This record gives sequence, structure tokens and C-alpha cells, in this order.
Amino acid sequence: MKSNRVRQKLLAGETSVGCFLGLGSPAVAELMSHAGFEWLMIETEHNAVDLADVQHMLMAIGNTEAVPMVRLPSADAVGIQRALDIGARGIMVPMIRTADEAMRVVAATRYPPLGSRGFGGLRAGGYTFQNQEYFASANETSLVVLIIETKEAVENIEAIARVPGVDVLMIGTFDLYLSLGLDPFQQPLSEGEQAIERILEAARKYNRAVGGAYGSAADLAKRQQQGFRMLAFTDYTLLANAAKAVLNELAAK
Repeated sequence: MKSNRVRQKLLAGETSVGCFLGLGSPAVAELMSHAGFEWLMIETEHNAVDLADVQHMLMAIGNTEAVPMVRLPSADAVGIQRALDIGARGIMVPMIRTADEAMRVVAATRYPPLGSRGFGGLRAGGYTFQNQEYFASANETSLVVLIIETKEAVENIEAIARVPGVDVLMIGTFDLYLSLGLDPFQQPLSEGEQAIERILEAARKYNRAVGGAYGSAADLAKRQQQGFRMLAFTDYTLLANAAKAVLNELAAK
């Protein structure tokens, strides 16, 4: 079975750059893989993508070197299991607020005795042909990313970061600002940035990576200087930016 090089890099303190796939297109997923992103996160929280679409996108990414992952709509254990069973190498779960929630997420990604995941020989196990190899490696290769995006999560951040099996604290900056009563369109604001620094401090203490998705390379570079290691673009933002840039260029001629 393939190792998860993104998880290995992040645990080693290195940076990894990826892209969220919100457009729901297997062709875009494959294109972004060939573009050179190390990981691709299939979005299912904020769009109309269903599980069959996710599987087709996972198949498209499987033809490349990119590590495929799924952003789930909730912390539902069955949803986590299904994403992993159809071939995701990692999962991202939104709105984690407490250490207990974090522990339940990790348990859903691990086979007993480390967790509660049930075994099913679908895509992850090569349709039964690689079941034994997959079972032996899955607990060590599945990347667990928790989205920290509420005031309550920040208040509990040390306990969340301390949970074994948590690999990445992904900061949902927009929702975090909203939870703090701040205008997310006025970033950066001191209260919001103080909350982000508190997350970074907990991550450093417990050797967790911190991640974030932003609209430009300049924004990501600033966050990387702060200590962010899982850096992300989004497919729709890249497309929108490219469209605006070429139209502005033509208008200026």
C-alpha cells in the first residue's frame, strides 16, 4: 500500500501545499493533481457533491501522485468510515469544539483496538485484493484534520491539540471571525489574530500542524511565516482569479 507522504511531511515539521476541490469535477481534480499539488481535499460540506461524485474524483486523483482526502459535512462516524472506505487517505471534519469530539473523530478513523472503525473491503482495500495490507497500514496512514472555527474551540484548544491521533488543526478563519463577533471581510483584526496565535501555540506544544486556505500566494506566504504548514488554495478561487486577471489585462490594452 502507498504511504501517506503528506502526513509524514507534516509530522516531520515540513510544509505541504494542496488545494480544496469545491467544483465537484473529476476532470478538475485530475488537472490539479497533474499541476503538482501534494494533496487535494474534496469538498462536501459547502456544495452539492454526493458520495458517488466523491468516488469518481478519488479515482481521478488516484492516477497521479497527489494524496486524496475528503472534507466531510459533519463529524458523523459513518460518513468518516465511508470516505476512507472508498479511498480517501485522510479526512477533514468541521466545527470541532471539544476534546471529546476530537477523540470520537480519531476513533472513527482507526481500526480496533485503537478505534471503532468497521472493516469493509471496498476501494481502500483494492476490492478485497489488498485487504490485509490496507488493514495493517491504515491506522498509521490516515491523516486526521480538524477544523478550528469557533470561539469554543479556541477556548478548548489545548485539550483538542492534546488528543492522540490529531494531525492538523485547520483554521477556518472566516467562521472563526464570525464566532468571535468580528467582520471577516475586515481581516486581519487583532482579536481574531490573537485567537489564531493561541491555536498556533497549542499546535507547537503538542507537535500538531496548523493549516489554512487563503486566496493568494502572498496570503499563504504570510501564514507560513507565522507557522502554518498545511497550506491550501481552492479550485474555484484559482479559476476566478485567473478569469479576472485575463479580463483586466485585456481591458487595459
